[in-house]
Order: sequence, then C-alpha cells, then structure tokens
Amino acid sequence: MAIMNPLQSLAPKRFETVQILQALARASRQLAELKGVASSIPNPGILVNTLGLQEAKDSSAIENIVTTHDELFREAAMPDVATGAAKEVARYRQALFVGFQSIAKHGLLTTNQILQIQAELEPGKAGFRKVPGTTLKSGAGEVVYTPPPSNEIPALMSDLDHFVNDAGPASLDPLVKMALIHHQFESIHPFYDGNGRTGRILCVLYLVQQRLLDIPVLYLSRHIVRTKSDYYRLLQDVRERDAWEDWVVYMLTAVEATATEGIDTVKAIREALMTIKHRVRERFKFYSQDLINNLFTHPYTKIDFVQKDLGVTRITATKYLQELVKARILRRVKVGKSYYYINIRLVAILTGQKMTDEGA
Repeated sequence: MAIMNPLQSLAPKRFETVQILQALARASRQLAELKGVASSIPNPGILVNTLGLQEAKDSSAIENIVTTHDELFREAAMPDVATGAAKEVARYRQALFVGFQSIAKHGLLTTNQILQIQAELEPGKAGFRKVPGTTLKSGAGEVVYTPPPSNEIPALMSDLDHFVNDAGPASLDPLVKMALIHHQFESIHPFYDGNGRTGRILCVLYLVQQRLLDIPVLYLSRHIVRTKSDYYRLLQDVRERDAWEDWVVYMLTAVEATATEGIDTVKAIREALMTIKHRVRERFKFYSQDLINNLFTHPYTKIDFVQKDLGVTRITATKYLQELVKARILRRVKVGKSYYYINIRLVAILTGQKMTDEGA
C-alpha cells in the first residue's frame, strides 16, 4: 500500500542540481516565447479551441482512447454523427475550458475545481472513488504500485490543494512545482476514471494560474505519447527510489519540447490567418473579423456556426460559405443531408499534412 508524504516535506535544495537548473532554463525560455507568440493572435479563443482539440486527442490516446483528426473535428461540427471515441475526446476539451474559465474567475486551482474538471471528463463516474484504486502492474503481471485507500483521499487532496495554492518555498520554481503536483496527483489516483487526463489538464492550468501562460496552450500530451514508457517508468522510480530529480528533468524536457512545437504551430496559424484574412478582404465585400474568427475557431465550420457568430440569416451564411468554397479557402463535405466546411489551410497545420487543394 502506498505511503504518501506531503510535497511540502520535500527539500527545495534537492531541485537545484545542475541538470535540473539547465533543463529549467531551457523550458522557461521556450515557455516565455510561447506565451509571447500566443498573445499575437487577435482572438485567443482561436488557440484555446484549436490547440485544445489537439491536446484532447493526444491526452486521450495515452489512455487508449483513439480517434482521428477528422472524427474529432467533425464531432465539433456534427455531434449527432460522432463516434464514441470522438465524443469522449471532446469532453476533454470541454473540461479544459471549464478549468480555464474557473481559474480566470477565481485565480485558484482547488480540489473543488479539480472535481469539476473530472466531472466533465467522466460524467457517469464523477467524484472521489469509494473503492481501492486500480493497481499498477508490470509486464509480467506483478503489482508494482497500489494507490492509497479511498478513506485517505480527502486528506491527501487537501495537502495537494495547499501545495498548489500556497506560495511555499520561494526557491521552488513553478515549473518544478508543476512536475511535483502532477506526480502527486497521479499517485493519489483520486477518481474512478479520468485520473491521467485530469492530471494533464492540471499541468497547463497551473501554469496559467502562475501567469507563465495567459491561455492554456502548452500541451504536454504529445511528448508523453512519444515517451510513454519513460513517463510511466519515471513515475514509478519516484515511488520506489525517491528519484524526484529524474522525474522533474523529464517534465521540464516535456515543457521545452512541447513549447517549441507550440511556437511553430501558433506561428503557422497566425500566418494562415493573416493570409486568408487578406484574401477574403480583397475579394469579398462580406469580409469581417467575425468571419475570420469563425473560420479559425472551427476547423470544420457549418452554416449554423456562421449564422450565430455573424448574426446573419441562414441564406446569407450559406452564400458566404459557398463563395469561400469557390475560392478554395474552404472545402465542402456532405454528411447525410447536411454539410460542413473544412478550413483547408488550418487543418493542414493541425494534422501536419501537406495542402493539396487550396487556392493561391
């Protein structure tokens, strides 16, 4: 059975090794640049929505909930025809939104907020577990970790709550604290389901709370997907060998890698947005910033979205979208009797695919 000590008992000095300080400097530099680049997008909701979908997809994949970009983007536009996996991944994005809005309002990241986030992810299994946690087994089937019993969860989460929201030792950098928080949460394993996804949401929300980011655009899951075996091995090494330093370096490296990728993605989105903005403004009298925001908030948009965002009639919204299809800015796809419209350039960026049919 796990015996868990409060994070407050860890000596800050142990996280001042040369390796940690070097990794911290690299991660901090890239994170600051990501924050700056993200602020250059006129409507931050564009990034929260589009990159939130990316994180939702990758974080869910770690838990073997697999969907394609097409299924996920289509779910947002046409939920009635979505796959079960796409619907489950979409709940991740909603949970991220709920947490972000709560932090913006309260400036705190408390146990109650964590419960709200998990309830969005697992509406049928919300709340602290009342049964023993799922044991972690080795490849040979040997039990290597058993989470603490359910009756200890409230006290453990209360300790974590204090660590998250109290300033604590001045020498403990927020990025280091984020790594410690994530490990402790995953080890408490407080919920029936959704612990991994909730824990990864907490990482980026903590950075927003600490004002290292203005919006939640750092998504660690892509790096974790690529290094999944290292992730689980290092989690366990802390429990067995008190190897906190190795875990912190891993998480700082994840921040550096995902921030670097995020910078490139945000720059590409900004360039695409400006390109399409100029093209629409030059060619169509119906240009508006609200239209551009719509096209970049929804990788797959539809008539209803344009109606709502621009405050126009259905006939007018349809006309706008048809003209953008003719200009090869959008591509129309029919599902049943309905249509959705793909932002070709944006989807190419998000999926890493080469554009093949967009106009010049």
